Amino acid sequence: MLEARYFLLLLAVVSVNALPQIKLGGATIVGRSVSDSVQFFGGIPFAEPPLGGLRLNPPVLKTRLPPTVLNASSYGNACVQPPIMDNPPPQSEDCLFINVYRPTGVPTSQLLPVMFFTPGGAFVVGGSNRFDGKDLVARSVERGTPILYVNHNYRLGPLGFPQGQEADDEGALNLGVLDQMAALQWVQANIHAFGGDKDKVTIAGLSAGAMMVGVLFLNAQLGKLARAGILESGSSNAVAAFPASRNEAVWQAFVEKVPSCARVASTGRVFECLKEASTEEVTLAMSQIVPDSIISLAWAPTLDFGCGGVYPDYPSRLYEQGHFARLPFIAGTNRDEGTPFSVREPLTQDAMKNIIVAGYSPAATTEQELNRTVDKLLELYPEDPAVGSPYGTGEELFGLPASYKRVASLYGDLTFDAPRRQWSQAAAKAGVKSYAYHFTHPQAIPALGVPHGSESPYVYAQPPPTDPVGQEISNIMADYWISFTVSLTPNDGKGVKRPEWPQYTTKNQGVLQLEGGNTTAVEDDFRKEQFDFLIKNSLVLRR
Repeated sequence: MLEARYFLLLLAVVSVNALPQIKLGGATIVGRSVSDSVQFFGGIPFAEPPLGGLRLNPPVLKTRLPPTVLNASSYGNACVQPPIMDNPPPQSEDCLFINVYRPTGVPTSQLLPVMFFTPGGAFVVGGSNRFDGKDLVARSVERGTPILYVNHNYRLGPLGFPQGQEADDEGALNLGVLDQMAALQWVQANIHAFGGDKDKVTIAGLSAGAMMVGVLFLNAQLGKLARAGILESGSSNAVAAFPASRNEAVWQAFVEKVPSCARVASTGRVFECLKEASTEEVTLAMSQIVPDSIISLAWAPTLDFGCGGVYPDYPSRLYEQGHFARLPFIAGTNRDEGTPFSVREPLTQDAMKNIIVAGYSPAATTEQELNRTVDKLLELYPEDPAVGSPYGTGEELFGLPASYKRVASLYGDLTFDAPRRQWSQAAAKAGVKSYAYHFTHPQAIPALGVPHGSESPYVYAQPPPTDPVGQEISNIMADYWISFTVSLTPNDGKGVKRPEWPQYTTKNQGVLQLEGGNTTAVEDDFRKEQFDFLIKNSLVLRR
């Protein structure tokens, strides 16, 4: 029996030694091989658990681990969130984890460029576990330009984006963005141990994650943490910017659902109570109040005018002042961004106006100007199915009211497409190198067209099984993204043969249309009249 125990112990030691390991200070991080060419190290804490007294506080960076063995073979828990997504991951408030995918055959002494990715989810759901970087890293190895892929969690909803005046007073604004910055600081301190080059970090993001990347671009000091960016369907000017005090009612409604704090919900002094509430109470409150506020993006980054605030002013003002990081970037959108967010019940003209006006009130300028702007918007986006989204589908209504295509068009342009064009134009004016794209590859559901988020599987070299011709465009897109991460241009000439992607300049405002069999450069002039109006009235619309 004794010999059997020694044999089992020996097997355990051999097994651990066979697994990929990284020395980080005195700690040994044990990951796993996820393919023949890629290793994974997950669930590594980059900040102290934001529990108890650290709840609703800025993150406390954790660049060192205790001198023990860390099992990093799987993702850490996702941050607590309402039960909206299918197959939700395990969750906890102890969720500030980072994950690293690295090429197997490359020694850690050969420092590689890093793609650092922030996931999306309307600032209320999601997590790093939904983005598997192994095939993207494998693709980088296959084409001879290996990279590391890193992603991370950040706090969500009321815990990541507290609202109300008290949040401002307590210095607790935009905690999710601060989590993102802490993860970037962790990369600066530790990525060399995994074979990553801290001076060659490209920050990427999708949807809300791209909006957070855009917010970081509003800070001229971003260059200390990264050298480039990739923004998929999101930018800093995508969401109406309000001070936290504007959403006092939303915050109060959340606190009222936390049983032990309901009694103080209307006092304006609730942080002390919330820090003592149980995770179960907070999670229950989030599940009751957050789903009703997803489309309005009530739990989004807020203006932070204070010294050192990460969101110091309206993006359009900062663009005009040239107050943003002068780093090269890729930015783009999908053809039918607005369809997943549209309303499937009939919506009258008056109802649409009331919803839009309420969404931008109180007015950043005057109520009269806001009303005039909304009236003109409804004129520019008529209830004509032939010009609605999904685009190019004529009079087809898919069994839905005509207002569905109208709302989809307006929401997509207001939140994604026009803000991307404005950001590209502002950067070009400042002489910043950037590249713009428009993803138009056909998707499986006709009523959605080419919707928000549909480009992501192709970027990750994981085209959906419903797309029999998707591998070609997936290889092209993955190669563009990898090329940019490695060389700050998507046109390195390596990998699959693909069209030259022109730089976006004041004289050549072109986007690359990404579509299987039809990837080509086109003018960035679709819906020009509508976009010009939206950009001209950015401040009225709190952009």
